[in-house]
Amino acid sequence: MSLANVIVVGNEKGGAGKSTIAIHLVTGLLHAGARVSLLDLDLRQQSVGHFFAHRRAWLAAAGATAPMPVEHGLGSEGRTLAQAADEEVLARFEESFGKSREGADFLVIDTPGGDTAVSRSAHGRADLIVTPMNDSFVDFDMLGLVDPVTLDLKRPSLYSETVWNSRKTRAAADGQSIDWVVLRNRLAPTEARNRRRLDERVQALSRRVGFRVGPGLRDRVIYRELFPFGLTVADLSPGIRPVAMSLQHVAARQELRALMGALGLPGAEGGEAIAAQ
Repeated sequence: MSLANVIVVGNEKGGAGKSTIAIHLVTGLLHAGARVSLLDLDLRQQSVGHFFAHRRAWLAAAGATAPMPVEHGLGSEGRTLAQAADEEVLARFEESFGKSREGADFLVIDTPGGDTAVSRSAHGRADLIVTPMNDSFVDFDMLGLVDPVTLDLKRPSLYSETVWNSRKTRAAADGQSIDWVVLRNRLAPTEARNRRRLDERVQALSRRVGFRVGPGLRDRVIYRELFPFGLTVADLSPGIRPVAMSLQHVAARQELRALMGALGLPGAEGGEAIAAQ
């Protein structure tokens, strides 16, 4: 039986948009016809798990259909498990990870905003690590440290070291490499004053530690509007339209397609059909 390609959405800084990226990757892959498994390792907040619970409820109430991933939780305890010892959480993860890869094309893992043993274990199993980063030196601080006077890049920071160690773990385990993509996420509609300076440091760090830079999702109202329904712009159709459509929704769909394309994932095609709906 073939095993799923593992996509880990990670960043040790909270509020970078990991869960938003994860749910859009899942729905984008589903609408591309892929079989998708899902693991939500943010045991305390469980935003991705809540999103798909909302999705089931809204679809049932609306009498509509949309593709769903196969969810593999770490147990029914939810937030109680978040207080458990690392050994217990890791054991649950090992069991769920093995099951979730079977019979799927992709396994998407959402990780918590912090350094945990289970998050490190997931990173070491990844084929692709996707790291959203807000357009700010505050977020960049988790990836690289800059000189406070010259703003020159000094060295990689905490999360870059986590990914570096994960790559070594994966290479030692099975000789495979991990692709790493940093997404410039939640860009404001207007050009930020410090964006060029930040771009230069991101590019410099990418050459130093070996990641690709891709487009994320802009800070659009539509992403927030659709979340409580458990829907994304990939789901919108004549039969699924919980909010009024606008040209901004078309732009958001094109943005999602660009994201999927930058990651080399199915779902980057079909722009004309999307725009026509």
